[in-house]
Amino acid sequence: MTSSTSYAVHRDGRTATAGELAPLAFAGHAHFTAMQVRGGRVRGLDLHLARLRSASLELYGRALPDDRVRSRLRTALEGGPQDVSLTAVVYSPAGEFTAADAEPEMLVRTGPPASGPEGPLALAAFEHERFLPSVKLVGEAAKTYLLRRAAAQGFDDAAFTDRRGRIGEATIWNLAFWDGSAVVWPEAEVLTGVTMGVLRRRLDRLGVPQRVREITLADLPELAGAAVMNSWTPGVAVHRIGSASLPAAPAFTDLLHRAYRAEPPAAP
Repeated sequence: MTSSTSYAVHRDGRTATAGELAPLAFAGHAHFTAMQVRGGRVRGLDLHLARLRSASLELYGRALPDDRVRSRLRTALEGGPQDVSLTAVVYSPAGEFTAADAEPEMLVRTGPPASGPEGPLALAAFEHERFLPSVKLVGEAAKTYLLRRAAAQGFDDAAFTDRRGRIGEATIWNLAFWDGSAVVWPEAEVLTGVTMGVLRRRLDRLGVPQRVREITLADLPELAGAAVMNSWTPGVAVHRIGSASLPAAPAFTDLLHRAYRAEPPAAP
């Protein structure tokens, strides 16, 4: 068993003290990316860097250089296990509820590796639209609130529809569907996940057709399968969304996993 002391909590490249972390526990004006590190390497590293860069420009008007971000990631991984979950949070030390400007800082935390649930999953459907959906914001209490509402109703998790009835994403997951011949990505305002980005480019190289279209709850019976994905896993089968059942599609989830494995991992 790996000791918890092997994992890191770093603020700007050095071990964070309790005093430094305390103010951050009450801060929400921040964004992050989460990744699974295996053998000291990460799939989709370029997409993680692009996510942090674009979100910082959106929130703070400036971004940390990629080489500095990579240095912070390497420092947090040094001396620890080769397989970890890693979360990199970028925040402004100026804090919240102020127009003051400051150079962004970075908090990196490592912990035990994760692989996600086995599935298949049943997702409750709630109307919900996230603020700044293109940014992976910290907090977002609605996600946990709706997850718990879903669990109280006997579901495993929650999926979101927008005011137009379009299915977009789930709490901490992107959604993908299978129509029997192509991967179908829902057209809606969603966070483009790193795993989703890896899959899209790898499926393209494998010659697998992909489509983007609006999907509503009423459209689900015509589809041949569904899956969710995030940094934990490239695909967990979904067998129900709301009251609509979806057929088992093991070949679809196998395809997603095969496409993901084709992505070469990179060292930070």
